[in-house]
Amino acid sequence: MNKKIFVLYTGGTIGMKHSPQGLTPDTALVHQALQPFSDGLEFDWHVCNPLIDSSAVTLADQQNWLGLIGRNIARYDGFLILHGTDTLAYTANLFALACCNLDKPIVLTGSQWPYTADNSDAPLNLATAVAALQLGLPQVTIAFNGKLYPAVGSSKVSTQTAAGFDNPHFGALAELSPEGRLSAAAPTPQTNGGFHILTINPQAKIFAYPLIPGFSANHLAHILNHTPTQALILQSYGHGNAPADPAMIEALGNFIRQGGRVLNISQVPQGCAAAVYAQGNALRHAGVITGGKCNLETATALLTLAVSNDWDNHTICQILQQLGLVEAV
Repeated sequence: MNKKIFVLYTGGTIGMKHSPQGLTPDTALVHQALQPFSDGLEFDWHVCNPLIDSSAVTLADQQNWLGLIGRNIARYDGFLILHGTDTLAYTANLFALACCNLDKPIVLTGSQWPYTADNSDAPLNLATAVAALQLGLPQVTIAFNGKLYPAVGSSKVSTQTAAGFDNPHFGALAELSPEGRLSAAAPTPQTNGGFHILTINPQAKIFAYPLIPGFSANHLAHILNHTPTQALILQSYGHGNAPADPAMIEALGNFIRQGGRVLNISQVPQGCAAAVYAQGNALRHAGVITGGKCNLETATALLTLAVSNDWDNHTICQILQQLGLVEAV
């Protein structure tokens, strides 16, 4: 019996066409692009109207797409999400954290060049995604340039080459063979209840602040005190180090005491925020959560869900451990 696959076409470069204003979304991709892979798979297309350039994706869009998955999870053997590359890793990470007890594959892909362009990477990315659906790993993954990556920890790393994505800490789960197959060890099944999707508040206010030498602590304090920020991602140096500036520490402490959440992650692509240097002690004493191997995309998903579901610091730390981003203590 053929596997039934739900295809969610959100937009993105993979299906774009040229216009006087530049590349714009188009529906010509529908049905055509997956015809070469119809042996053993049946594809049901759901096309977003309007199609979305992924740089314009909102939490409301992601919430709607998760709703489609939730309503169709029982009817399909897997889900293929065609998505623009700019925010693909953000969507993949949110899906990975929001979908609990997932027992079917959710695969996201896109392309650096349109499907119809000469030497486009789209056919290889689609072949990789289809192989991932046939492999059937019950998790959220990104299929790109012949490799399959776990969503958590993945980022867009290039706009110039076909190798658009990478996962600096966890690497690829599998690589496409010359025969067009993927092989990978299946993750340990989750057994704590049936499939469900966590609440997402499309009005959640998450802010990311990268530290740079000579930054103004007063500027950060102003952001925390005069904007509707509910959670802050602090992108610090190296192992999670930051200036022990009294004004900054006071601003962060006040924000946390008033119910805000602050997650400290490293700016380094393969960085790990950890209690290594004494320079980071002031942040930890202020109540800032140490994010370990958490990258920006995963941190955004985690804090979005934390705000949406009213998670406290203890719950956030537990999830960081479950994801393998920090060591259990």
